[in-house]
Parts: sequence; C-alpha cells; structure tokens
Amino acid sequence: MDDSNLGKLARIPSAKLLDRIAEAIELTGPAKIFIDMGATDKAEIRQAAIDSGEETALIQEGHTYHMDPVKEQGRIVANTYYIKDEGSNLSALAKGMDRADAYKEIRNGMTNIMNGRTMYISLYTRGPKGFPLSFPVVQMTDSAYVAHSAGILYRNDFEGFFEQMDLTDTYFTNLHSTGTLDTEKGRIFMDLKKETTIAFEVSYAGNALLMKKGHHRLAVNRAVKRAIEEGEFDTLSEHMFITGVKGPKDTDRMTWIVGAAPSGCGKTTTAMAGDQFIGDDLAQFLLVDNMLAVVNPECGIFGIVKDMTAESDPNIINLLKTPGKEAIFSNVLITPEGEARWTNDGRPIPEEGINFQGNWTKSMLPDTPISHGNARVTLNSEDIANFANAKAEASTGVEAKIITYSGRDPDTMPPVWIANSANEGVLIGANIVSATTATEVGADGSLKRAPWANAPFVPSELGAYMQSQFGVFNNEKLKEKPLMAGLNYFLTDKARGGESDKLLGEKQDVKVWLAWLERFKHGEAEAIDTPIGKIPTYEKLKDLFSELIDKNYTKSLYDKQFSLYLGNIISRLEYQREEYGKIKSSQKIPDLYFTELQAQIDKLNRLQAEYGDVITPDQLLATAQ
Repeated sequence: MDDSNLGKLARIPSAKLLDRIAEAIELTGPAKIFIDMGATDKAEIRQAAIDSGEETALIQEGHTYHMDPVKEQGRIVANTYYIKDEGSNLSALAKGMDRADAYKEIRNGMTNIMNGRTMYISLYTRGPKGFPLSFPVVQMTDSAYVAHSAGILYRNDFEGFFEQMDLTDTYFTNLHSTGTLDTEKGRIFMDLKKETTIAFEVSYAGNALLMKKGHHRLAVNRAVKRAIEEGEFDTLSEHMFITGVKGPKDTDRMTWIVGAAPSGCGKTTTAMAGDQFIGDDLAQFLLVDNMLAVVNPECGIFGIVKDMTAESDPNIINLLKTPGKEAIFSNVLITPEGEARWTNDGRPIPEEGINFQGNWTKSMLPDTPISHGNARVTLNSEDIANFANAKAEASTGVEAKIITYSGRDPDTMPPVWIANSANEGVLIGANIVSATTATEVGADGSLKRAPWANAPFVPSELGAYMQSQFGVFNNEKLKEKPLMAGLNYFLTDKARGGESDKLLGEKQDVKVWLAWLERFKHGEAEAIDTPIGKIPTYEKLKDLFSELIDKNYTKSLYDKQFSLYLGNIISRLEYQREEYGKIKSSQKIPDLYFTELQAQIDKLNRLQAEYGDVITPDQLLATAQ
C-alpha cells in the first residue's frame, strides 16, 4: 500500500472496522489498495473502469457502457444464500447454508482472488445524513465498475460514515470480486450475524453491488427483529419508490406516495410520473413524531431501459440527451457510432451493433432482441429535472401519506383500488401476484406470488414480516394512518373480452391513478365501495385524464378496467389462502391474515351469487344505494 492510501486508512478511527478490512485484504490478496475519498477520487475510479475494459466510453460525453456475462444478466437467485446458525429461522422463500459450509465455500472461492488487482475501499451511507436508519456501509471490491456505480447510487462520504456509525451503532460490509467471471461458480452470501455480504465471480450490479439488495436484506432483518423481539412496531425496510404528487392547480400541496412493485414492474416509471421524486427502488420507514417518515437509502437510479421512451419517461430521456451528464449503460446495444440503444426506445431500429451476446443485426429480430430485457442505466438522481433534492437529503425524511402495492397482473385486479382499512392494506401487499421478469436469471414470464414485492429480500419467517406490517400500519402512535392501495398497469385487452394481448392502458395513465389517490386522500374525490376496497368513479377519472394528460377517457374503457371479474378475484384469493395455509405453521402466518381474507372472499361470493362472474361499476353503485 502506498503512503497516500496508508494515510487515508490511518484516518479510520474504528479498530473493529480496520480489523474487518484487514481480514478482507488477507483473504483476497490484492496487489494494491485504493481508499476512495468520494468526490475527489470519482474521476480516477471512472477512468480506471475504462482502462480495465469494464466500461467503454460512448460518443456522448459522460456516457459509458458495461457488458455482463451472457449467463449473468440478472440476479443469480439459485446461488444466493443466507448463512445459517443453529436455531435460525429463515423465510420459506430463502435459501440457507450452514455457517461452516458457507465460509468454506467463501475461502475456496475468494482466497487470493484479487491477486494482481486493486482493491477499492469506499465508505457510504444508505440514506441522508442524520436519519436514524441511514446505515453506513464499507464496500471492498476489485471492480472499478462496481466502485464507479456505487459512487453514483450511494452517498460516498468518508467523514459522514463515522457520524452515522455513531448514530446507528452499526455498519454493513460488502466484499466483492469479479474473479474470472465464471458464472457457474458465482456465489452470493449474506451473513445476518456479522451484517456483511460477500459475492464472487459476478459483475451484474444486482449481484455484485450488494449495498443494494444485499444490504436491503440486512435492513429488513433489523426492522423485523425490532418488531418481533423488542415489540417496537416503528420501522419498515421496503422495496418501494417514493414520489410526490401535487394537488389541484389552486393549491401548493405535495403528497408523498410510496409504492411497492417487483423489479421490472414499473417502479421507476411510477416514480418519474410524480411531480417530484425521491427514489425509485428502496424505502426506509421510521415512525417518528406521530407520522410515518420515509427516506431513500440511495441517491441514484439503476433503472431498466426497456420500453423507456421520450413519451413514457421524458425526464430521463432529456437527461440522457444532455452532454456531460454521467450515465452507465449495461447490456444495451451499442451502435457503430458509439450510441446506446435498447428494446422499444421509441426510435427507428438500428441496422447493427454489439450487445451482451456479441454482434447483432436487424435481421436477427424478433428471435434476438436489440438488448436484454434487464438492460439498465445508472444515473445520478440529482441530474433528473423532477428530483426533490432538498427533501431527499432531509434528515427527517418526508411523510408517507399513501402506500401502494402492484404487480404485473394481466387478468384479475383493476388499475387502482383503495383498502378499507390498514389490515386490508396489508392484505393487498401480501397478495401481490406478478409475472416473472428478466431481472432474475431463468425467469420465464409465468405468474407467481410476490408478497409485498419484498419477499425475496426477507430473511426471517414471512409471518414475522407480516406481523410487523400489521403492527406498524395499526400503530396507535400514528396520528394519521396512510391510505393503502393497489395498482395494476398490466391488465390486458384479452382479459376483458378483447382479442389482443395489448395493455388496456398506457404508461402515461399512471399519472392519473396517482392523482386520483392523492385527491381521495384529501377528500376531493368520491369512490365506489366494493368487497376489495374502493374504486374511482368515472366522472372524476374523466376529468383527471383530460386535465393531466389531455386524453379522452371513455366510459367503455372505464367499464373494462373497473368491472370486477369476481370469479378471477375469488380464485386469486382462494389461491393465496391455500398457499399461505401451507406455511401457516412453519412460517407463523398470523391468524389475522386468514380472518381478513375470508371476510373478503365471503363478500365476493355473495356478489357472485347475485350478479354472476362480472359486476360493472354501475351495478356496484346500485348495490351500495
């Protein structure tokens, strides 16, 4: 280690942290150590990523691209493990490996893996400085690309790290090496006891940059343990966007909406649809001062580019057209001119280029798409026009007024509905069903359960996590409970009597669904009562479509979208009852879930007996009168 980096290391006041760093260096055997001080070292790390070939500069100033191995275009779920101790209880959706076996694999896989390479050591905070749950993180990696990406996505703050360590009384660790990029040997481990994550033989940011979904798991674990072991139902760690929606033109009201969706199901688009946004992927909640405050652990975006156009995501496209603004593309198509392109980008299809599979030509369509379905772009949030920088960096967070849950559901639930109670709101989250997406290796598009869009990241029993949800949203300390709702942008024409697989709506419609929730929250919109909750009236939606996106919203489309297909909904809820019933004992699913679910099923059965499989909004109105 040279004198400069040795001097930086000497500024670390924590003996425990220095020991952790020394252990990682001894295990991996790097040739050099680079201590990343943040802004002053950012350009050098970016250049190192280019010099190493991990990134390549594009024609537009500030843009680079990175390609991951063909077999590692998403999270390697099959090789992701929690390190188990005797007596530890994991989620039914989690994979575990005994501690001794796990560390044997880690030693076998990582001993001297950084030989001849540079280890980049960086200190970050997962959230704004001063927020009690902005956990500090130390990352050690031999990938300049991973270090470069992390510097965009997280707050790189050497001095702030130690302030947050004092405030939170902990820190998280991530150790990563690309190795030889042998995906078959790729492994990801999460040690809840040591609050550390370890990954090797991987480069996809979702696998390597474990401050994201790896450390999210550590934060979830802390929140659930606080609820179940300490009886304090005051914190949640969720897979959610945070966006602000303005009230009517004659007000200056801003309402913060926080919403869950599985990866690849519209979180970024929904976040961008807000008048201001704070985050598109993760949210950390804390009940404080009688309100539910929320912050984004991140300060950047790692967004899916498929279907991203000037019409659907104007703020991001405008940023990408601005020279000098930083962007890292991954697994997109690169044209001979050095431009990044992707599937359904709203522009004429290029004739040729290079993508993650190699050389590509237009003649290879439709069998070989332009880019991978999980192709991404990494951006600084502060560079996006509608980013609420001051709110995002506030140590108090913002108040979560509305909570939404959504999935890629083609045939069952309406575009938007509001839970009648906090308990029913928890059910909406627990009952998310979604088509699998390209964010996971091996996904085939089939429908599967996706509880809260967060279950893959829940280490403990699902019942403990569910109990924490019931506890937080019913907490008597909440002066005003957030409105809880469901969203579904993926209802198809075929599912409502048509012949095509096209969506019944458009991406831009999300502005209207969010605005209706905002107006209802403030008593400025009426609703129709149904067994699953409240749905909008046609008149209010028609006005909002015209006002917000200048679209003529027809009654026939409204009836297609908001008629309840009772048979489908009943089957869906009975399926959830059966699946949760299978794990009721082993995962400690609360009785409250089954009680609330059965009450909904009973109401739906009564409606079905009177009206048949489909009931229109007009008929629902009549039943309420």
